[in-house]
Amino acid sequence: MALAGLGALALGAGWFLSSDQGDDRNAGVSGSLAFPGLAARLQGVKAVDIDHQGKTLRLALAGDVWGLPAKGGYPIQQNKLHELLTGLTELRLTEPRTSDPAEYARLGVEDPNGAAATGSQLRVIDESGADVAELVVGHRRVRTQTASAGGNIPETVYVRRPGEAQSWLAEGRLEVDADPQQWIDRDIANIDHTKIANVTVTQGDQLLVFARQGDAFVLISPADHPKLDEYKVDDVARALETLTLLDVKPAAQEPGDRIGSALFTTTDGETISVSLFKVASGDDPEIWAQFTATGTDASRGAADALENRVHGWAYQIGAWKEAAFLPTLDALKATEPSPPSAPLK
Repeated sequence: MALAGLGALALGAGWFLSSDQGDDRNAGVSGSLAFPGLAARLQGVKAVDIDHQGKTLRLALAGDVWGLPAKGGYPIQQNKLHELLTGLTELRLTEPRTSDPAEYARLGVEDPNGAAATGSQLRVIDESGADVAELVVGHRRVRTQTASAGGNIPETVYVRRPGEAQSWLAEGRLEVDADPQQWIDRDIANIDHTKIANVTVTQGDQLLVFARQGDAFVLISPADHPKLDEYKVDDVARALETLTLLDVKPAAQEPGDRIGSALFTTTDGETISVSLFKVASGDDPEIWAQFTATGTDASRGAADALENRVHGWAYQIGAWKEAAFLPTLDALKATEPSPPSAPLK
């Protein structure tokens, strides 16, 4: 989950060296690798582009971190890129298919920039800007497993090299996602509610202080308050539990109007400060959050890991989370039971 710990995708660190590194003489021959010798050439890769329906998603290496330039360089899932490039080195052409452009759409290997295109074009790019590998990736072919197959049916996908008429059925796992959200690690934090010792919420001139008392999580300030809904109070302690993002951008880009803050302290001394922002967006405003984390000796490791992950970023979170991070006294009130109906006369 540690985004800052993704590091460089070590293309030259032996990940691909076990793949067939033969020459290109058999490229395009049935049964051959789609890209012989690709593993060695991946060591100089600096970017991966995925073209789909007129849009390009770029994954780029900046320093030692692979990220999304469109999201300020936010780190991507390293394993996902590893699997994609490994799949490309291992992809094997097995059966020639149509060479008729009129039939391409049926396999998903038509021009990927068309408005109705179902496939994508994958481009692996080196530091000079040259394409190391380029492939139109179409539909995966689903085959029903039979008892005699023993469960070892390899995955297959329809592909075509740009500029070539011949399409192929290829054997191998190659998942090409053009949606940037599929590349981002969506986890922000996951701190169990039972570890939250206290929470201080500041919103305008309202100050609410919550604390754990035994197994109960309660509002202790203001001490004089109406009866509260225990479930809504407990939701405050659960605000950092399985917290995920909807979107992300650099914190330097103003995420909206600041509407309040909350300070969480855990039972082992970790403190997480949360600032919330609201962006007007029609009938459904966006809620954005920025986080900082510090820790004591017992919690320093967890706090440093969280701080390294969230430092310098603003996260869009679900709008329903506003009530957990910035509850109001009125919103926490228990619902009064309805008065009994008057008896019929």
